[in-house]
Amino acid sequence: MKNGWIVVGFIVLFWACSGTKKTIATSRLTAESKQDTVRIANDSLAYEVVIIEPGFNSWLNGTARGRGYYSEQFLENRNRIWVQEWNRRVLQPQQFNPNWYEMQINYDPTLHYGYEVNYLIYNYFIYFQLHYKERLGFFDVRP
Repeated sequence: MKNGWIVVGFIVLFWACSGTKKTIATSRLTAESKQDTVRIANDSLAYEVVIIEPGFNSWLNGTARGRGYYSEQFLENRNRIWVQEWNRRVLQPQQFNPNWYEMQINYDPTLHYGYEVNYLIYNYFIYFQLHYKERLGFFDVRP
């Protein structure tokens, strides 16, 4: 079941969640550096995350902290807070750039998306805040 599209400038995040509280244990990750696209999908649980942002893949591979640096719980907690702030900004287009905050992110904190999904979403939020000089909270966003 498709729950929504998230489009922000050059970014496209697509969530299609099954709506059940299952653990997402196996996911496929494809990084197409030619198009600077990062894709995570799990067809059996019907979700997909696609990040299309010029420069993100290079930044992820060259600047972001490596996988395993942060705990999964840390990533989930930050993502939950940043998704809430992102969605708040979507609802206030007169105050925040509507070209950056076009659609809400359907991130269910009760679902276990797994480390890779949370790692990529977390790092996208870091990249977004650094690149667009936006703050989604009070956390230090230095990579």
